Amino acid sequence: MLYRGYLDCVVRAGGNPVMLPPVGTWTAQTIGFLDALVIAGGADVDPATYGAEPDPRTGAPRRDRDEAEFALVEAALELGLPVLGVCRGMQVLNVALGGTLHQHIEGHNPAPGVFEHTSVDVTPGSRLHAVLGDHTTVQCHHHQSLDRVADGLRVTATAPDGTVEAVELDGARFVVGVQSHPEQDIEDLRLFQALVDVSRREA
Repeated sequence: MLYRGYLDCVVRAGGNPVMLPPVGTWTAQTIGFLDALVIAGGADVDPATYGAEPDPRTGAPRRDRDEAEFALVEAALELGLPVLGVCRGMQVLNVALGGTLHQHIEGHNPAPGVFEHTSVDVTPGSRLHAVLGDHTTVQCHHHQSLDRVADGLRVTATAPDGTVEAVELDGARFVVGVQSHPEQDIEDLRLFQALVDVSRREA
């Protein structure tokens, strides 16, 4: 299942969404028709993928989805596609590149279906800063977060408690991960618009 807001945001930003199921084998050849890639939020990443034992509070693994999304990230980076990772999607990006996760943190997941409004500071000079400015308020719903940031990724936004709220891949055209859920506000299309715009300019 995919929250409808992802599709609406892509459409309203001028894109045409294509949903990719967690089945089959995704490679640079099989996703070559895409202009950009969004890795959506969802279930916890399997701790085994980053060499950790599961915390009792970590959800049941979705190995099919993990495998598919790691393959999609690898293929997208090989092709140089613009990538936006949302919540779990940012965590997938980090783990796929060799990073690790905190399996449980407090304060960013109030209750099922409830989003925490969090103020974040954005790093000047980053791609995210060009889109969102110095500060912004985001909607968070996660109990895991980035621990060791993968080589090549640069932290570009943090919450007041130090939680990593965004990363970018150095040297990439547009590879951005955000811990928040921009699809929850279809009136604020800035991130999706930036993704669509860069995919058009560089297609």
